[in-house]
Amino acid sequence: MTLDLTPDELLSTTRAVRKRLDLTRPVPREVLEECLNLAQQAPTASYSQNWHFVVVTDAAKRAALGELWRQVAYPYLERGGGPREGQMARIGSAVVHLAEHLHEVPVHVIPCVRGRFDGKPNPLVASMFGSIIPAAWSFMLAARARGLGTCWTTVHLYYEMEAAEVLGIPFDKVSQAALIPVAYTLGGTDFKPAPRIPMDSIVHRDKW
Repeated sequence: MTLDLTPDELLSTTRAVRKRLDLTRPVPREVLEECLNLAQQAPTASYSQNWHFVVVTDAAKRAALGELWRQVAYPYLERGGGPREGQMARIGSAVVHLAEHLHEVPVHVIPCVRGRFDGKPNPLVASMFGSIIPAAWSFMLAARARGLGTCWTTVHLYYEMEAAEVLGIPFDKVSQAALIPVAYTLGGTDFKPAPRIPMDSIVHRDKW
């Protein structure tokens, strides 16, 4: 069952959900597979179809990934220094909440792409990310349409090799792109568009 959202509503209300993830409600495998089937329709460079998704529901593996995540997240937040106000304070609080509860989120999805691109030229790196990020975003949009919350996170990649060992990913042949927590949402499924900086500050016409 999908939510009654227009394409514009779906695109403008797929938020990074951290505090509102339901840690107790299981996510059915068939719902995840519907989202992954849609993700597989995303484009890949040279029609390579070189994306992979590792779906993690095992409690011990989620705990191990959560520990790797915290080893980066807590020092990162501490380096921010000084009091935070407004939206940044809310984001910081949400990140802390996710760090404390990531291991309880019922599903972790790790989007991956075949190949290693460390130190490679930018066109190859862009091709690699261009082959996995559209598919991962399609997965997140499909999840939102089914009442699920997600959040794009990358901090565990500082320990990508350790995460690969936890999940049996062949590190020398496959690159991880993110860790996406997936769960149903607390407090309903209504999300609003986020405030954004003025359009004129980011759009450049014919020149920078």
